[in-house]
Amino acid sequence: MKFGAVTIKDIARELGISTSAVSKALKDSHEIGEKTKKLVLECARRLNYKPNPMAQSLKQGNSKLIGIVVSTFDNNFFAQVIDGIESVAYDRGYNVFVTQTHESYELEKLNVHHLTFRSIDGLLISLSTETNDVSHLKSLHAQGLPIVFFDRVSDEIDTHKVTADNCKGAYDATMQLIEAGYHKIAHITSSPNISITTERLKGYQLALDHHNIALNQNYIKYCLHGGKDVVEIENALNDLLLSADKPDAIFTASDRITTTTLKLLHKMGYRIPTDIALLGFTNTQLADVMNPSLSTVYQPCFEMGKKATEMLINLIESKRPVTEFETVELPTEVFIRDSSKSIKTKP
Repeated sequence: MKFGAVTIKDIARELGISTSAVSKALKDSHEIGEKTKKLVLECARRLNYKPNPMAQSLKQGNSKLIGIVVSTFDNNFFAQVIDGIESVAYDRGYNVFVTQTHESYELEKLNVHHLTFRSIDGLLISLSTETNDVSHLKSLHAQGLPIVFFDRVSDEIDTHKVTADNCKGAYDATMQLIEAGYHKIAHITSSPNISITTERLKGYQLALDHHNIALNQNYIKYCLHGGKDVVEIENALNDLLLSADKPDAIFTASDRITTTTLKLLHKMGYRIPTDIALLGFTNTQLADVMNPSLSTVYQPCFEMGKKATEMLINLIESKRPVTEFETVELPTEVFIRDSSKSIKTKP
């Protein structure tokens, strides 16, 4: 017997009967005699035959498979989102197939193509930092593929979306820095292509406006690959910290940018927060034990994954065309630790 999953054809070949007879015997059909049923079941046990759920579901018109597209697995944010996705998907009888774009538009298109080739029932996607054209998703949506965006979303496709309240999270974080005594706050963020960049930049600007602090465009630095390219963050820090009017605090706008900025500041010899304060978006569970402990904006990633999956499965299983869609914004929370300690309490 060949290595691999045993099929009905293998049982039929072993017993010298038709595949149709084997199939009917396994389904306990009245068309097959008891003697043949017994032979088929014994052979199935001996060959360790297991029904193929994919094949069965395809016969029923669905694959029970959800495709997922994220930027990278080794990111605290996306790892927690995937945990949330799986917690709902498996409970509802669906399997998941996760792909990563590494912030590449071309790889995003390729991943989506491969997922649809696998006959997925629906797609959960967070866009790459390079993506400013969603025509590859528009065509699939027009053909009826259920799609739900999470985190990095597109307004060009009318469907469900789940995000964190990025604007308020950035506003609260910047306000905390200002109220701690920092007034020259730089902002290192991701690609201007993606929704979270726009939303977090808006929150940052609103907080500055609230305190009548003029926006310094030289304090805003974009990392076009979302922090995947460490050199981008290094260049941003050099521009900021070697300038004549260097900032006294940095607000970072993504998980990878935040933790990499902390690492690079240490490497460059800066004392945090004595020389410069740091507060940023990240869901790292190590924030409390970092040196110094890291002030963070926390996003409910697990809940984001759960909600997006619930919405997608409801789309998949809807018996009528869905014409009304919802954008859900989940609340963020700012945790103040030593990296943004108040100027008044500094040694």
